[in-house]
Amino acid sequence: MPVLPPPILTVSELNRLAKVALEQRLPLLWVSGEISNLTRAPSGHCYFSLKDATAQVRCVMFRGRAQLLPWKLENGQQVEAQALPTLYEARGDFQLNVETLRRAGLGKLYEAFVRLRDRLAAAGLFAEDVKRPLPRFPRCIGIVSSPKAAALRDILVALRRRAGHVPVVLYPTAVQGEGAAAQIAAAIGIAGARRECDVLIVARGGGSIEDLWAFNEEPVALALRACPVPVVTGVGHETDLTIADMAADLRAATPTAAAEMASAGWHAAAEEIAGLAAGLRAAMRQTLERRSQALDILAHRLVHPARQIERMGTRLAHLGTRLEAAVGRRLQRSRARLADLELRLARSRPDGAAARARMNRNDQRLQQAMATLVARRRLQLETLGATLAALSPHATLGRGYSIVQDAAGRIVRNGGDLRQGDPLTLRHAKGHSEVVVTQGFPD
Repeated sequence: MPVLPPPILTVSELNRLAKVALEQRLPLLWVSGEISNLTRAPSGHCYFSLKDATAQVRCVMFRGRAQLLPWKLENGQQVEAQALPTLYEARGDFQLNVETLRRAGLGKLYEAFVRLRDRLAAAGLFAEDVKRPLPRFPRCIGIVSSPKAAALRDILVALRRRAGHVPVVLYPTAVQGEGAAAQIAAAIGIAGARRECDVLIVARGGGSIEDLWAFNEEPVALALRACPVPVVTGVGHETDLTIADMAADLRAATPTAAAEMASAGWHAAAEEIAGLAAGLRAAMRQTLERRSQALDILAHRLVHPARQIERMGTRLAHLGTRLEAAVGRRLQRSRARLADLELRLARSRPDGAAARARMNRNDQRLQQAMATLVARRRLQLETLGATLAALSPHATLGRGYSIVQDAAGRIVRNGGDLRQGDPLTLRHAKGHSEVVVTQGFPD
């Protein structure tokens, strides 16, 4: 059977196959070397080579990754790159796609950091339930830092701005170099033993992992947890995380942020008081404006007593004139009416003798009518009295009848309702009798 010739590949297909095979055989790995031929493109990507004594490899670090580096790339730096080996298909160049960079030698430090972190975490040193809240209104704030550190100045400026009345105690210590960890732990122990402060700030400025290593040592973590005073740390920048940050009661992104956390209660209270003061001033201003307006209105209405007396005198004279005119008109009308009545009276003056005779006759007729009416009403009254006496129960009782009542006081009308032995009361015209039924009979 004839052997088929191998397929013919294009250059693009060959490079694509090589890239896939390369990425499958070599996963993400760490490579150490020296940076050379560094170029920063306008797009933000970084292109450079990693070399050692005998070889070099092209590298690319895209903008999104390059922006996360906390330090500036320079030629000649010894670094360790976490990268993915690949092939740039357009040119067929072997290169590394760099995910992250660290300075050479930091791998061992990071491994030591991870081992100590895991051991202290297993011992419960970082547990949330052992961490204490910061006091809202600390009466004194302690600082563990270097007297020459810029971080100390930032903390003091923030505290002076936010809680200038709160005293500050500095517990000086070295914050980097040989023996710094022991000094930091000792300063924290002194602050806890003196109990001068209500909250303690442990801080230093940013730097490399070597610069911050004193805060990654066990004595500092143990001292933080043993301190009886709540501790807030502000070590390095926001991206820096140390063992001290994990052991502290609260971690701040920067030294300034630590000062803001320690003084948060005083600052909030000052803002609240300022707001209340502003509200009070506004309310007082509104009240004064209303009172001023009311005063202006009253001032316009206020008249000098002499002016008021003069005005009242004028009004009184005017009213007097009107009164005299009204009285004169009333008197004139009354006089005219009186004259008219006199004239009418003279025209219709009655005859006194005839009127007196008529009055006497009317009086006699009235007396006779009254006598007749009284006699008639007396007769009616006597008739009604006789009728009433005839219908009165007393008259009936007077004729020998009696009213029978049972024990409840009810009148008995039917003998069949009585039973032998029932007590009865007999009402007579005069007095009553108590009897007992021997036998009852219905009608």
